Amino acid sequence: MEELPKAYNPKENEEKIYRKWEKSGFFNPDKLKVKKTAKNYSIVIPPPNITGELHMGHALNNTLQDILIRWKRMQGYKTLWIVGTDHAGIATQNVVEKQLKKEGLTRHDIGEKELIKRIWDWQEKYGDLILDQLKKIGCSCDWSRTVFTMDSNYQKAVKQTFLHYYKKGWIYKGERVINWCPRCQTSLSDLELEYKEEKSYLWYLKYPMAKDKNQFICVATTRPETMLGDIAVAVHPDDKKYKKLIGQKVILPLVNREIPIIADKMIDPEFGTGAVKVTPAHSPIDAEIAERNKLKFIQVIGQNGKITKVAGRNFEGLTVLEARKKVIDELKKQGLLEKTEDYIHQIPICYRCNSIIEPLISKQWFVKMDELAKKAIDVVKDGKIKFHPKRAEKIYFNWMNNIKDWCISRQIWWGHKIPIKGETDVLDTWFSSALWPFATLGWPEQTKDLKEFYPTNVLSTARDITNLWVARMIFSGLEFMKDIPFSDVFIHPTILNKQGKRMSKSLGTGIDPLKIVDEFGADAMRFGLTYQVLHNQDIHFSEENMLMGKKFANKIWNASRFVLWQIGDLKLQIKSFKSQTKFTKADKIILKKLSETIQKVDSDLENFHFGQAAHSLYDFFWHDFCDKYIETAKKQDDDQTKQILAYILLNSLKLLHPFMPFVTETIYQQLPFKQKEFLMVENWPEL
Repeated sequence: MEELPKAYNPKENEEKIYRKWEKSGFFNPDKLKVKKTAKNYSIVIPPPNITGELHMGHALNNTLQDILIRWKRMQGYKTLWIVGTDHAGIATQNVVEKQLKKEGLTRHDIGEKELIKRIWDWQEKYGDLILDQLKKIGCSCDWSRTVFTMDSNYQKAVKQTFLHYYKKGWIYKGERVINWCPRCQTSLSDLELEYKEEKSYLWYLKYPMAKDKNQFICVATTRPETMLGDIAVAVHPDDKKYKKLIGQKVILPLVNREIPIIADKMIDPEFGTGAVKVTPAHSPIDAEIAERNKLKFIQVIGQNGKITKVAGRNFEGLTVLEARKKVIDELKKQGLLEKTEDYIHQIPICYRCNSIIEPLISKQWFVKMDELAKKAIDVVKDGKIKFHPKRAEKIYFNWMNNIKDWCISRQIWWGHKIPIKGETDVLDTWFSSALWPFATLGWPEQTKDLKEFYPTNVLSTARDITNLWVARMIFSGLEFMKDIPFSDVFIHPTILNKQGKRMSKSLGTGIDPLKIVDEFGADAMRFGLTYQVLHNQDIHFSEENMLMGKKFANKIWNASRFVLWQIGDLKLQIKSFKSQTKFTKADKIILKKLSETIQKVDSDLENFHFGQAAHSLYDFFWHDFCDKYIETAKKQDDDQTKQILAYILLNSLKLLHPFMPFVTETIYQQLPFKQKEFLMVENWPEL
């Protein structure tokens, strides 16, 4: 028997082991040797963007999914982990447009056809980069079934979905106030916005009364430039300060247009003066107020982010900030600026280019959400789909119960074209990814995979896409497959930096998982992250946990070396010790501890308590097996002790394998008593 080297070297073993796994074909359920009665078990990976590189959130989420898949594979299930990438419309087009900018070109200089060609070239070169990175952390996906959301069959699925909704009357084109990115020149949904804190001002503007220009009503605003498009001043109907003024008119300063004072229950009497300006073409809330009061819309900011001619020659062509300064200066001159207060608020920015979002009136395509949302709410209420932790349901219900029609059109060139003659817009990226659990299995064709693996079992994802993605997959599955897309949704913790802030690549606060793998090994990173998934609180990243994982991998290695040395040339056949009676006290304790650990790990994984399972394994192997039983075994030299050492080691490797696949598989390949070709297809320990 070949002796294990003195120390475990991840760099020497990880790539070699992964190549053997891939060559075996066992990631593919069709090549697994399972019983005819075996149950199917499937997971869809949240598809990373083709612009993406592995970050710590990916590392954690995909480790947890791999733990589930490896566990179920060893339990004898026919397992499929579906993998693929998302075309990421806005993000990918931005990447290629940045390359064009370096050449002194814009997309309009080269035209749509050439831009799309360049994007496909870019995708061919870089699009699968993140999938190769997933292999480095041990992900056992079925790479033979890799899907891309711009594949021809996937495009067919997207087109069929659009036409289905359209024929039902659930898709329509309408004019609404939407979120507009002046930089990307496209609409965005509410869910695609990010927010940054801005130190600004609350300006108090005086609007003269039409009947008596020496009397004023004062409004407070954070956006004085939009006053150029005001169509009313609104107050709460029960606000005693203004009851007598409702129905009267004021003169809109700088524009000299008469506008009414109206009453609306949406107004907060505590904000500012209790009176607010109404600019419906540039505020979704103001748009609702205007619609209720049958008032017209006046657009004074264009799609290029500049003031339109409707605002008058004094302001036309100015940027928003230039117009803001000029409006304030003019109001000061006319004595119509009452006061200015410091004000901190959250402003929406584009999630891709960080430009400030302009709410604009625009004609876009929408999906009616009433019927779709109702069904999606019911399946979670009825427990057909369970969120883990349960508190995550609150995010889901809050959005679904207040849902608005979904703006699905985007004014970019890369993506799924809206299948209506003469239409140039593409569909929101989330429209296509909403089909992921069944389009990846071949829908709209009625494939063997679709029949076998839909619905999938578990979705593991981040909480910030609960509404962007999870909710949309649920109502899409119910609409097109007449069944839920998955039965369980696990919302994993967010990994924060040491200071408790979100990691950001752009701010230089992100951590590259591949550097962690290079320094500590993939198993160390996997175990160090999983060990912290407790009660679903956010994780503060620390290299101490990675070091702990590395030390644990070495402990497993050294314990295995001792057991193999102790066994020597003894011919072993691993058997159950349930019928044995001649046990020492130490034998009884370790066998009982093993049984308890198997039970605990199974229960924890069934309930998505990944961290608790990792703690149980750590405590059992390090303390019960190494510190106690192995120390006792050093004083023994009988065959039964050697048999038990081998039995505990083999079952420990099986239990640890989903968490630390590389080191356990490397050791398993050297066992003289191994029972299968690979540990990854070994039988899971039974009680």
